[in-house]
Amino acid sequence: MLRNHLFRLVCAAILLACFQTAVIGYQIGERTYILRTGVEIRLKTEAVDPRDLLRGDYVVLNYAISRLRNDQIVGERPDHREDVRFHVRVAPGTDGFAVVQEASIAKLPPKPGSVVLLTEPLVYDPSFGKDASFAVKYGIERFYVPEGEGKEIEAERNKGAVSVAVRVSSGGKAQLKQLFIGNDPVYAQPDF
Repeated sequence: MLRNHLFRLVCAAILLACFQTAVIGYQIGERTYILRTGVEIRLKTEAVDPRDLLRGDYVVLNYAISRLRNDQIVGERPDHREDVRFHVRVAPGTDGFAVVQEASIAKLPPKPGSVVLLTEPLVYDPSFGKDASFAVKYGIERFYVPEGEGKEIEAERNKGAVSVAVRVSSGGKAQLKQLFIGNDPVYAQPDF
């Protein structure tokens, strides 16, 4: 009886370890696939409230495309407060950095010269006025750097000199690829 119980515990532990390995493998595989095959766009960063500049070994990033105006939203909208994800079409602006063209709760069809990003879920309130704007996140708001090197990047970011290259999958999921100060690449994520 004790032997049977021990056998069950060992089997359960092995199954749990296999499940955890599969989940981690999927996450790494998805990130690698996007970094290798995604469409690359450039985003200019913006300054962030100085109280949240550096938490540990990463730099907090904010983008102009992280602010959506209500008049940029096309298609159906919820008639009550609800959690939604926006599909945001961006295209290179005059300076080469991506700018928002339109956003929709429904999936946007592909258009040449543009990329569609998928936001993280947020609560949309239909009482927002036509001129209202709201913040969205894409899951690319942190860039991890070697310990102690974030302050210099933050100072450059606050001067408007930092930008990033982002790879976007066909489903709209974004991954940070590289960080630039001016036109000089500083840090790059490996393709694995």
